[in-house]
Amino acid sequence: MNGVRILVAEDENSILKLVARYLQNEGFTVYAASDGEEAMDIWLDMPVDLAILDVMMPKLDGWEVLTEIRMESDIPVIMLTARREEADKLLGFELGTDDYMTKPFSPRELVMRVKALLKRTGKLSQSTVIDLPGLKVNTKTQSAQTPEGDISLSSREYELLIYLVDNKGIVLPRERILERIWGYDFEGDTRVLDTTIKRLRAKLGSCGSCIKTHRGNGYMFEADK
Repeated sequence: MNGVRILVAEDENSILKLVARYLQNEGFTVYAASDGEEAMDIWLDMPVDLAILDVMMPKLDGWEVLTEIRMESDIPVIMLTARREEADKLLGFELGTDDYMTKPFSPRELVMRVKALLKRTGKLSQSTVIDLPGLKVNTKTQSAQTPEGDISLSSREYELLIYLVDNKGIVLPRERILERIWGYDFEGDTRVLDTTIKRLRAKLGSCGSCIKTHRGNGYMFEADK
């Protein structure tokens, strides 16, 4: 991951240092900013591959910084927010954010999301084949192989499987999965996720048990050892 540069803008110093340390431990180069103006100065002076922006910052808030970035670049952006209102999440997606995390959050989960976004944008090298115990996923053909044989996946099933695998070990709330795979403006029956999970598990055969249900919360991919 050497060479990947990440801008982190957060006015709470303890959070800024914590996030920077976790990212640096993964080999990322981190540019830290304590307010929106400092974030913009870094953005204008340093080429970065991904930005993590706190919404409520002095001088310029996260939305303003995001708007400026989107005028020039489509790099992945993750918003950090203490707000939980749906309107704030919708505003973030409308302005071009790729993901968001509500405080308090797990730094480990944040790192996993950073890696997932960088993989999707080609900033992290990713093998054509994802090799897990008992399961191989070919990202080129969008197919999978289990001990029972080859299986074919629909586009939705493939996207869902990759999203779960990219975030393995992390419980993903149902609402977040729906927003990521079906879109934040999805207005259909939320049971479509449960149906797709059931179909995907069936196709994966003995590997279907890797998709764990966390009742009242969501789903998690946990590879068998």
